[in-house]
Amino acid sequence: MKLGLHISNFSWPEGAPRLGAVLADVASAADEAGFERISVMDHVWQIGVNGPPEMDMLEAYTTLGYLAAHTRNAKLLTLVTGVSYRDPGLLAKAVTTLDVLSGGRAILGLGAAWNEEESRGLGLFFPPTKERFERLEETLRICRQMFDGDESAFDGKHYQLGRLLNVPAPLARPRVPILIGGGGEKKTLLYVAKYADATNLFPGPDVQHKLDVLKQHCVDVGRDYDEIQKTVLYRFDLGTQTVGQIVEDLRGLAAMGFTVAHGGLRNVYDVAQFEVFRNEIVPAVEAL
Repeated sequence: MKLGLHISNFSWPEGAPRLGAVLADVASAADEAGFERISVMDHVWQIGVNGPPEMDMLEAYTTLGYLAAHTRNAKLLTLVTGVSYRDPGLLAKAVTTLDVLSGGRAILGLGAAWNEEESRGLGLFFPPTKERFERLEETLRICRQMFDGDESAFDGKHYQLGRLLNVPAPLARPRVPILIGGGGEKKTLLYVAKYADATNLFPGPDVQHKLDVLKQHCVDVGRDYDEIQKTVLYRFDLGTQTVGQIVEDLRGLAAMGFTVAHGGLRNVYDVAQFEVFRNEIVPAVEAL
């Protein structure tokens, strides 16, 4: 199993004047400790689970470009991009740019979007749920086509693109991986089976059921279930968890088929914590 670091809170003790420098230290420390991927949210306001909207929040793709310059190995992604926030052609171009400049380390994280409050607040496009899922499917098709170098026109219900030119092409092979976040059984997991390389699920009592639903969708569409990477959200807290407890938790998730445990770290700005990951947690987890 591999570990992923999700950075979702930027209201750190030294404030905005030191935010860039501290973020660079965090990313570099996580990379050196062996975290296989680093993600940020694609939100423009802070979300309720972390705090009020007035807390600090950074724009996702600017931040990922910055992280690319301060890491060498970790893959970089949003967890996840709201489909209605960017037109798909521009989104594929942004992710391709990240991939090229990072040396082939980009992942496209995508979801149907949900935060109406921030969308209305900043005037972002936010159609009804049904339409967002329709746009999600079309965006998945467009991004796959652009990552594959197919320039032919796309004529969908919501998007019409005359030429899907994407130069330079991504460095990742066979293409930039696509991860879909969410466990919706009728559409989200079906789209994983049809279009994605990875799924990201919340842990909980129903997580095995979600995997079973995905497996059935794979049967229905003729997809090999085992070729889809399974990632799971996990909250790391060295203040309340022992190394043994973390490893045992992840052992159970690995037994279910998850290959990446991806989540936040309490007080992530305290980079001394990453030595524990480098010396103890990462070696133990990679052996699972």
